[in-house]
Amino acid sequence: MPAASGRMPAADRALARPARRSLAALAALAALLAVGTATVLGLRPPGPAGLDTPADEFSAERAYQHLRTVAAQTHPAGSPANDRVRSHLENTLSDLGLTPELQDTVAGEAGQLSGGSGGATLARVRNVVARIPGTDPTGRVFLVAHYDSVQVGPGGNDDGAGTSALLEVARALTSGPRPRNDVVLVFTDAEESCLCGASAFAADHPLAADGGVVLNLEARGSTGPVIMFETSLRNAGLVEVFGRAAPYPIGTSFAVEVYRLLPNDTDFTAFLDHGFTGLNAAYIDGAAIYHTPLDTPESVDRGSLQQHGANTLALAREFGTVDLTRLPAGGDATYFPLPGGLVRYPGWLTLPLALLALAGVAGLAWAVRRRGRASWPRLAAGFGLALLPVVLAPLGAQLLWAAVTAIRPGYATLLDPYRPLWYRLAVVALAAAVLLGWYALTRRRTGPAALAVGGLGWLAVLGVLLAVVAPGGSYLTVLPALAGMLAGLVALAVPRDGPWPVVAVSAGAAVGVLVLLPTVVLLFPALGMAMGGVAALFAVLLGLAALPVVDLLHPEAGGQRGMAALRARRRGALPALAAALGAVVFAGTGLAVDRFDAAHPVPTHLMYALDADTGTARWLSQETDPQPWTDRYVDGRTRIGDTFPLLGDHELLAGPAEPAALPAPRLDPLADVTESGVRTLRVRLVPQRPVRLAALHVDPATATVLGARVADRPVETTGDPEPDGAAEPPPFGVVFHAPPPEGIEIELRLRPTAPPGTAPTGTFPVRLRAMDASDGLTGLPGFRPRPPGVGIAGSHSSELVAVARSYLL
Repeated sequence: MPAASGRMPAADRALARPARRSLAALAALAALLAVGTATVLGLRPPGPAGLDTPADEFSAERAYQHLRTVAAQTHPAGSPANDRVRSHLENTLSDLGLTPELQDTVAGEAGQLSGGSGGATLARVRNVVARIPGTDPTGRVFLVAHYDSVQVGPGGNDDGAGTSALLEVARALTSGPRPRNDVVLVFTDAEESCLCGASAFAADHPLAADGGVVLNLEARGSTGPVIMFETSLRNAGLVEVFGRAAPYPIGTSFAVEVYRLLPNDTDFTAFLDHGFTGLNAAYIDGAAIYHTPLDTPESVDRGSLQQHGANTLALAREFGTVDLTRLPAGGDATYFPLPGGLVRYPGWLTLPLALLALAGVAGLAWAVRRRGRASWPRLAAGFGLALLPVVLAPLGAQLLWAAVTAIRPGYATLLDPYRPLWYRLAVVALAAAVLLGWYALTRRRTGPAALAVGGLGWLAVLGVLLAVVAPGGSYLTVLPALAGMLAGLVALAVPRDGPWPVVAVSAGAAVGVLVLLPTVVLLFPALGMAMGGVAALFAVLLGLAALPVVDLLHPEAGGQRGMAALRARRRGALPALAAALGAVVFAGTGLAVDRFDAAHPVPTHLMYALDADTGTARWLSQETDPQPWTDRYVDGRTRIGDTFPLLGDHELLAGPAEPAALPAPRLDPLADVTESGVRTLRVRLVPQRPVRLAALHVDPATATVLGARVADRPVETTGDPEPDGAAEPPPFGVVFHAPPPEGIEIELRLRPTAPPGTAPTGTFPVRLRAMDASDGLTGLPGFRPRPPGVGIAGSHSSELVAVARSYLL
């Protein structure tokens, strides 16, 4: 009969263990699911505030009224439509009681968005500037957005949203008490062309002379959270204000590290180049419409607009209040979002925490060995094997996307699909399949403890590497490694069959979810599906951080033997198979759902180039695998750098075109002096039709440019070649955006390219190539408009109509 002590018989206890383990697993999963859900929901933009919002608060609906005017039509720099947008800005600011000023000047480019084939890029810019004077200024706060659009789209998001948000911020600021510090509103021109408006303001405007704090508003999509993705160096004080004052503070120091590696620039670049401090923010999801005709006011997510404006208003008030001379600089901060706020700590802690995590995981390995949970050989094997999913998951994600783009080549020219959710789920499912499959294959031979410690070991190692090469991203692996290490030590210290090991490993995994899940979510829109392998990498790292919880689900955990163990191993493979099937289903659903149609057209790229010297014309395209529509115009590949140097010397798809009756730009000689073998030539380049840009290039076979001035501004040149004449003459060109009707005056100091002793004693001939470009292919002979379902690619050269002529002077 049963024992009178009331203790459960051994057989009953054995039967109860799996049930308790299943309940523990379900509880752990429910907890992680709740944490993950809260984390993802914390990244969503707020709801838009209505027209009845109090006057001193930001309203997306009020801002949207401006947006409908700003982005009513395409308005690149220099266009009549851009003049109308500028008038709206000036009138709105005047109605607020401010005194808008027009900075009308010529400026050079900032960053490397444009190029002059070895020379210079400039633009005529007309910035709109208005100052809200402070009561006792300690410095200036600059609120910046650009009001021009690309040549093929109205720029509803980029940057109509930022421009409209600043108008609403200005209204709210002037509705309440004046700030202590000056707040300067800067609406820049020609950002899309060359960042020239920001360059002009930061370099030459009197209000910019003493620097200050810049808040730049951008967009590279149509929806999603506003991410503070770039800062100036030594950002600790700025991040402290951002985390304290912004109502929706989403940003990570890892994003700053990533952005510094990307070949991207915004107006913020120009301000950084001139010593300003500040923050750069944008929303980036929905990037398929970026720089296309679909970037309309209707495409703007008003929740994203609300977050953009509400954060900017709050930061303008906070920076407008504090003593900017006492704003702590320090070093760079480490920071990341959590539901309800922004975690931040000093950057100097990065390397010590990384080393502590590495030492802590090593200590955990020693404790695991001492408790008999794993031998040293198994721990070494666990560490080595844990590298496999870290490598295989990103590789699998890239191969998956290669397969998808092979089926749907139109994705190759998009930053992201129109409806990317299903493909993102496919990558996450694939990463889960790799992790779960790896675990099912290695668990029995290596042991769960060894694999868990091995996974934490790689997190710690990566944390040290990141602390050295990208300190702002080290927290991503260091904090989960520390949490997992502490959880492991607790689990070893408490009774094995009690609830506390489950509680400990669940808490450790929760830290991994809180820290890594936002990065997985934000990396997809930041890098696009073409780099989905990066998101897969961090998804696997999250899985390694949660490996002890994964083990709770494993049917072998009860220690079965023989046939029972074999059946358990087979059951253990089922989650991996289910995840792999999920990846296939998600990718297939994406292909079925995200089809190209009239509302979501396949992007195509086409240009027209007319050589006025020969009277011949060509269709040109930057597509690598031409769409059927483009294929009707191009039939091969060619290099056109000799006849159209502005378009670069790389290969383009090309095909013959019927010449159009388009006038070539005129080149008028103004002055010509040769002294000591150096010829100073001054000319005026005059477009003979409305154009967006004009260019002049010097044939390096005839002369080398020693110096140049454009619109009376000195520009950099590549200088003289080697004295022995062995080096190839450096190229030189000038690209000028938004040229005035009267043309552009260019002065060149030239030396003949011929080797010393063979140049003519008098004036030597110089071959110049003049070129200008307008936008819009409609009306050109042989052009047929795109049918529904065929759209325009988001490129600064889409729909370009170029005309070039040579001049021998």
